[in-house]
Amino acid sequence: MDRTSPVPLYFQLARQLEGAVENGTLPPGTLLGNEIELATRLGLSRPTVRQAIQTLVDKGLLVRRRGVGTQVVHSRVRRPLELSSLYDDLEAAGRRPATRVLTNRLEPATAPVAAALGVPEGSDVHYLERLRTAYGEPMAYLRNHLPAGLIDPDTERLETTGLYRMLRSAALTLHSARQSIGARAATAEEAALLDEREGAPLLTMERTTYDDTGRAVEYGSHLYRAARYSFELQLMVRP
Repeated sequence: MDRTSPVPLYFQLARQLEGAVENGTLPPGTLLGNEIELATRLGLSRPTVRQAIQTLVDKGLLVRRRGVGTQVVHSRVRRPLELSSLYDDLEAAGRRPATRVLTNRLEPATAPVAAALGVPEGSDVHYLERLRTAYGEPMAYLRNHLPAGLIDPDTERLETTGLYRMLRSAALTLHSARQSIGARAATAEEAALLDEREGAPLLTMERTTYDDTGRAVEYGSHLYRAARYSFELQLMVRP
């Protein structure tokens, strides 16, 4: 800690702890002890430690457990803004992804879905609802529409692999996507699925994916827990 710095000590501590969580020095499940123990160990005041911990609790990186102390939950998933699947990103980060299929059916395409997929309104499309978890904790609520006849989205297979892997295994070459990212408050139903409180902030992502022939092969509308995600992009200065 730099006591001569204008940066508040609580913020310095929060930043150091966050870095340790992100790089795996403090893996999920690590107990930090209670505030008094931490303050004594670090040579800081209890209010300083309390404020630093609260900062990371608000970010979803730490949790306070009665009778146990402060515990690391999970680091935030940092997803690049590129054509990749959540399943692959979680697996690459060693997060042990799992999927629960909530809905898998054929249904008539609504006007927005038909427009996204380039199919006639009212024609059959596959509709999928899935809950993606990591270490058994809900991470994202995924809703996808696919043109009928493209693949057979078998429920058992969907629970053991990612949708993009299934598309690629059907000899489809995923080429590009149009994507928009936003945020909104969780409804009661969404909050229950994602283990959040009603009204909690959620990240939203809508994506239409195209193959190398320009055909739309998937339209997704996804919800992510804001405390568990960040999207990364690289910006270039236009010459």
